[in-house]
Amino acid sequence: MNASGVVAALIPGSSHRWAHVVARNYASTRSAWFATVTGAFEPFLFLASIGIGVSVLVGDVDVDGRTYDYTTFVAPAMLASAAMNGAITEASFNTFGKLRWHRIYHSMTATPLTPTDIAVGEIVYAQLRGTLYSTIFLLAMVVLGLVESWWAVLALPAAVLIGVAFSAAGLAVVTVLRTWQDIDLIVFGQMLLFLFSATFYPLSVYPEPIQMVAQLSPLFHGANLCRDLVLGTVGWYNLINVAVLLGMTVVCSRLAARRFTSLLYK
Repeated sequence: MNASGVVAALIPGSSHRWAHVVARNYASTRSAWFATVTGAFEPFLFLASIGIGVSVLVGDVDVDGRTYDYTTFVAPAMLASAAMNGAITEASFNTFGKLRWHRIYHSMTATPLTPTDIAVGEIVYAQLRGTLYSTIFLLAMVVLGLVESWWAVLALPAAVLIGVAFSAAGLAVVTVLRTWQDIDLIVFGQMLLFLFSATFYPLSVYPEPIQMVAQLSPLFHGANLCRDLVLGTVGWYNLINVAVLLGMTVVCSRLAARRFTSLLYK
């Protein structure tokens, strides 16, 4: 099954025409490639300041009876965060302007493109940015010797899944925002996910109530999936991680498509 077939199965009403939205976005932003690529360095700053700098103070981390250097423990979670940040940035900031201010999407509906095609195209393009960030970061992890297992070859597909899930979520949320100041709510949400998704510490160090909340976080499932693949501790629980991210993708992408239809056809 090709990409259009997969998308059509996940989001009823979509067609292959979403590829034109992706092409349009690429053509309009390729001259600003430097601004796009610089976002990939944000995880490196976190890794350098927290992963590498703090690791001297923290020392080794015990996870399920295995001991890892703190930088090795944090890096896979940074990989998941890179996928999330790249996808949400594209799906929120850039999409909001086109939807509420420039009204580009309203012009697109004068063509054979449907609101569902537009929503799918934006989700795909946003996850491409997340994938770019993840790829650069994963290559850096390999160079720095932070990869412990050959399972890590699946970490990039896992990052793509994370990017798709958060692209869909970001697009769904942005359809209910009214002003640029509302974007701060998305940034605040990202920060909460970043801090309470077992990104910097094993889940076991949190109090039990926080552990329960953390396991509801989609970033927790993404970070756990990437960490197990990179460290070679793959188990049955990773199927739950994948299921949560797939479920988030389906629900949020369908919600985003429905909201786009409501906004563009009203």
